[in-house]
Amino acid sequence: MTMTKTKFAVGLFAGTTAVAATMLVLLQPADAQRQVPVSRQAVQLSFAPVVRAAKPAVVNVFVKSQSRRRASPLSEDPFFRRFFGDRFGMPRVQNSLGSGVIVSDDGLVVTNAHVIKSRGQAEIRVVLSDQRQFTARVLVQDEKSDIAILKLNGARERLPFLELANSDAIEVGDLVLAIGNPFGVGQTVTSGIVSALARSRVGIGNSNSQVFIQTDAAINPGNSGGALVDMKGRLVGINTAIYSRSGGSNGIGFAIPANLVALYVKSAATGRAVAKVWLGAGLKDVDRGIADSLGLKRVAGALVTNVQRQGPAAKAGLRAGDVITAVNDRLVADARGARYRLTTLGVGKSAKLGILRRGRVREISLDLVAVPKITRGDVGLLTGEHPFDGARVANTVPAVAEELGIDAGDGVIVIDIDRDGYAAAIGLRPRDQIVEVGGRKVTSIAGLQRLLRRRADVWDIAIRRNGRVLRLRVAG
Repeated sequence: MTMTKTKFAVGLFAGTTAVAATMLVLLQPADAQRQVPVSRQAVQLSFAPVVRAAKPAVVNVFVKSQSRRRASPLSEDPFFRRFFGDRFGMPRVQNSLGSGVIVSDDGLVVTNAHVIKSRGQAEIRVVLSDQRQFTARVLVQDEKSDIAILKLNGARERLPFLELANSDAIEVGDLVLAIGNPFGVGQTVTSGIVSALARSRVGIGNSNSQVFIQTDAAINPGNSGGALVDMKGRLVGINTAIYSRSGGSNGIGFAIPANLVALYVKSAATGRAVAKVWLGAGLKDVDRGIADSLGLKRVAGALVTNVQRQGPAAKAGLRAGDVITAVNDRLVADARGARYRLTTLGVGKSAKLGILRRGRVREISLDLVAVPKITRGDVGLLTGEHPFDGARVANTVPAVAEELGIDAGDGVIVIDIDRDGYAAAIGLRPRDQIVEVGGRKVTSIAGLQRLLRRRADVWDIAIRRNGRVLRLRVAG
């Protein structure tokens, strides 16, 4: 299991401590109120009925992939080959382990995209709790949201599955169980509570609409893609990441909410791609400085930095300087929280935005429409004898802006870099915006390509990075 690092080590799995017995909640009918234990008998209640119902739907996911070893510069040398043979350039087998959750009786399985991520061809094997095994194919894979949907091959009988809960209905303090396969030891259940909701500033995930459920149910490597279930045995989240200095459980774990997972399950079932919601406005987190300048009582919300002409936000009456404080009466903590609410409502719905404008609270209605599709001319690979050789770029049209979380408008933005190209050699990075070439403003890919056809001994270029314009002089 690979790990990424932020301020602390962030593993792509979740983690926590066990909940104390005195925090157990009475198992009540669906319409009963939450209660605390009132007797010794109540404290001695067991999670066993919930576990019996949920465990059969949680699976182990094994991925075996092959990739080619990079050839050594010495691999063609006869002396070298005499001792080492043809080992370089031969396939290398990689194995990874994670968990997954069956969400339909015909064999749809939810897991994390990073669990099945591999280079080259991969064989995916899914093992059920009763040790039945199936091969699986990938139907949906979104690395930004870290969600993947698999389909089990050859499943001819109805399979056990978990119902997706409304993750907006859970509350901090609710009991939850985490089920998965930590360290490959076998299916394991741990208990905890919901520690926080709508966590977004945690240094994980690269989607601009990603938020997480925080839990302290103990989760470790191998639990990625496993189930976080409520006391009715319903899926409330997919365990995804932890904060940890050691790589093991320290009691701070994160799960993708079931309401976001539901969009991808529907996409897999219907064969239609998840439609991205087009807001048509730039959003920025409200910090202390912004809150003080606007006289806000709470340091929370999403500040509207700009509004695209003819976009949905403009048609709804949203203005630059407005602060979005709530979506459908649910408070939003920041820009990611606002976009998450709109994303999970889905295209075709209408959202009621609570906004603060010049000190006054207002409500506006926003129709949720899909992001316009990117045309062939909006994305291109730059090649040739110029500083941008090897850079894949895009016009900052609405689809690109919404995907990257940037402001739409004129200009060209770098979305990927070939590490062997000239662009990588001069230090160009993804998300850099190409502003000028030779003193001329860059407004589109077509315009940029015209400027690059002019040969030059020295290239004067300007790029915008993290809000700052950097000017470079590069030899031709």
